[in-house]
Amino acid sequence: MAVIELTQANFESTIQNNDVVVVDFWAPWCGPCRGFAPIFEAAAEKHANIVFAKVNTEVEQELAGFFQIRSIPTLMVFREQVILYSESGSLPAHALDGLIEQVMGLDMAQVHKDIAEQQTQSQA
Repeated sequence: MAVIELTQANFESTIQNNDVVVVDFWAPWCGPCRGFAPIFEAAAEKHANIVFAKVNTEVEQELAGFFQIRSIPTLMVFREQVILYSESGSLPAHALDGLIEQVMGLDMAQVHKDIAEQQTQSQA
């Protein structure tokens, strides 16, 4: 699957309407971002059942601000609308594949249960 461009207009619907979304926050002037791009695109081709998307932080400054992006590239992984991973820095291909395997292997019913329990405790 091709990598899609995320904007303020399509970000929320993309996260809500897809089970797994891997997001690369990047900028055109960023050397490490340009170096990571072929790895990200290859992973998108390899994992056709997952949405791979890029956010140009120069253009989408509100999105970058909302997610408190301080360093790029930053990789963020959503599954069932939950942020499971958010780290700055590029990954080698094998590490990105390993991250995807971990995300796909999670018991999301347990993740949602844990989140609900944490929210209940923080409200008490």
